Amino acid sequence: MFEFLMPYYQWIKAIHIMAVISWMAGMFYLPRLFVYHAERAEIGSELDQTFQIMERKLLRVIINPAMTVAWIAGLLMLATGAFDWGSVWSWAKIIAVILMSGFHGWLSKRRKEFAAGVNTRSGRVYRLANEVPTVLMVVIVIAVIVRPF
Repeated sequence: MFEFLMPYYQWIKAIHIMAVISWMAGMFYLPRLFVYHAERAEIGSELDQTFQIMERKLLRVIINPAMTVAWIAGLLMLATGAFDWGSVWSWAKIIAVILMSGFHGWLSKRRKEFAAGVNTRSGRVYRLANEVPTVLMVVIVIAVIVRPF
């Protein structure tokens, strides 16, 4: 497809991996911040304001740019034609990445609820939500590295 990218494939893959690591770090941390925010900060308090700043900066400075770079690099790798569209593992990865992106959107909406002072979810909900990126990461890594199916 875009064979001219092939000489840069390893660089694109390295950038992709670095972006994914950054994205995942934020995806693990943000729900944990929400746990503490939901359990310990009263609406309008100084602690509430501190959590809001932390959550907003984490999303805008780390998670959103990292996801964007991960997607761009991933799509560039797809464009090189080095992806096996006929295998189950490749579809498992694509589906898990789409689900991870959807979870990213869900977290973004929850941050806006905290910012508006209308969060209705408990710390327990966010503790459970904290497991979503872990499960998806396991699926993605096993699909890509082990290729069991």
